[in-house]
Amino acid sequence: MQSKKVEFTGSLGDTLSARIDLPEHTPPKATVLFAHCFTCSKNLKVVSNITRILAELGFATLRFDFTGLGESEGDFANTNFSSNVEDLVAAYHFLKKEKQAPAILVGHSLGGAAVLQAAHSMDSVKAVATIGAPADPAHVKENFSLSINEIEHKGEAEVTLAGRTFTIKKQFLDDLASNRMTKYINTLNRALMVFHSPIDNTVGIDNASQIFTSAKHPKSFVSLDRADHLLMEDADSIYAGKVLATWAEKYII
Repeated sequence: MQSKKVEFTGSLGDTLSARIDLPEHTPPKATVLFAHCFTCSKNLKVVSNITRILAELGFATLRFDFTGLGESEGDFANTNFSSNVEDLVAAYHFLKKEKQAPAILVGHSLGGAAVLQAAHSMDSVKAVATIGAPADPAHVKENFSLSINEIEHKGEAEVTLAGRTFTIKKQFLDDLASNRMTKYINTLNRALMVFHSPIDNTVGIDNASQIFTSAKHPKSFVSLDRADHLLMEDADSIYAGKVLATWAEKYII
């Protein structure tokens, strides 16, 4: 695939780093916008594997680092779930102005919850796919549950996630508490694909059931058998990419 580095302005005014992955020899059938997982980056293996498969099957994909993560500017401590949603909306407007407005949204883990909400601000989006997504963004608090009391009383705390240290502020918790996903899922009005592993120990399979039950048709579910939450085995992310491309074909015409 061809991969080009681009930048755009995020919701908090910072420059966000992104890549557009393109089919090598043909114009793209459609554009996909991909949201990575909590505290991850656009270069996580599951993201690059899926976008590579999508490119091979004719789709362009924009993947980017949320504010304060990866190669993007900004302070992660000042971000929250709502700012992630708004970063996605900013990416949408960038694509709409500079490239091709996205027809498909894909989100991994907390990014999956974000795309379910962001889709409501994107007229061109015809289908949404989630991978290991929580039914409620507040689920992410389980990643730093031992620090919640400190955050509530002191206003912030240093937490270690996947070997890296992040500052989580009380405003992050308050924002999670104010978000209610059921109404966004129930009124999505787009085709929905839910990917989830039945042995996901980070975001349990019950989350997939809640999302699927709340959504209206057309909706589909794919079980990622034996996959871990981050789809670290290449075979799992490659499979997800192939199924995603085949499913998306129906909704881009």
